[in-house]
Amino acid sequence: MQAIVGLSRGISRALVQGVVQRSQGSTEASQRAGVEDADSRLVTAVSGFPKPGSNYNIDNILKGQIGDDAYFVARHVDEWSTSDFEVVTRVETPRVEPEPKKGNADVIGVADGVGGWRAYGVDPGLFSVNLMKNCERLVKAGYFVGSQPSKLLAQGFREMQENKQQIIGSSTACLMMLSHTDLKLYTTNIGDSGFLVVRSGEVVHRSQEQQHYFNTPFQLSLPPTELQSEVLADRPESADQYEFCVEDGDVILLATDGIFDNVPDRLLVEEMAVVQHCKDSMRLQQCANSIALMARKLSRDPKFLSPFSVNALAAGIEAEGGKPDDITVLLATVSL
Repeated sequence: MQAIVGLSRGISRALVQGVVQRSQGSTEASQRAGVEDADSRLVTAVSGFPKPGSNYNIDNILKGQIGDDAYFVARHVDEWSTSDFEVVTRVETPRVEPEPKKGNADVIGVADGVGGWRAYGVDPGLFSVNLMKNCERLVKAGYFVGSQPSKLLAQGFREMQENKQQIIGSSTACLMMLSHTDLKLYTTNIGDSGFLVVRSGEVVHRSQEQQHYFNTPFQLSLPPTELQSEVLADRPESADQYEFCVEDGDVILLATDGIFDNVPDRLLVEEMAVVQHCKDSMRLQQCANSIALMARKLSRDPKFLSPFSVNALAAGIEAEGGKPDDITVLLATVSL
């Protein structure tokens, strides 16, 4: 019991420090750019726990890994405007279709490595971590379009395919972009990670799980040659895509299935509604911690009728209680 209490306090302190530093960095970047970008951002907090029996490493958590889960928070603000390079000319040139505007955006993502690879001696976390690191690096370098998270996910995955040192494994993934250009949220989701958007105490947007069959989500995969015929391997193009307008103060939850399998939406909404319009990263962190702790508690309750057990019963499988798993919570509020 003492070990559990110590773990909770330790992750709270460490994650608060990490989120504060990240939020300050975003604010400084905003101030260097134009007024439009400074006024449009996501205030974020991260929390979570590895599944029971996993090695706990706070350094890994702050670097973007929680058990077999991974996450990233990134922001791209281009300090140069196109007007800085415009040249007036009277020479007529052939009409060329304009490329999609890259724009500026806040981008967040989560991924859940498929644990079954452990039976083959493969660390499932390597795949999810590398996928999220690729996406994060592409965002920070500006190699993405602010309204096309699906292409960002595809490019992050393509770089893994082209890596000289093969990374074996599979993962679900969910990416979300707040475009500073049109103030819309753009998302792409493959598998059973996902998102929830709450406004005025109600769910206004929610992703849907992608499942081949019960407890077998869509997943990006890089199997070794000898296992290619035995492993599920979905393409990035199979991901669901959503886009919608947001309002100042909207609360966003991006999470892996360790949250959605164990916590009903009504309990998530109760927690999230408390931080609507919250710009205080410490308060947001407390809410993220509360959601992560609730998910961990319910996952260990053998009598709780969890969303996972409800879905199992619907599939004709006898089940009761929660589902112990890695838990990753990425909580954000929209500041316009």
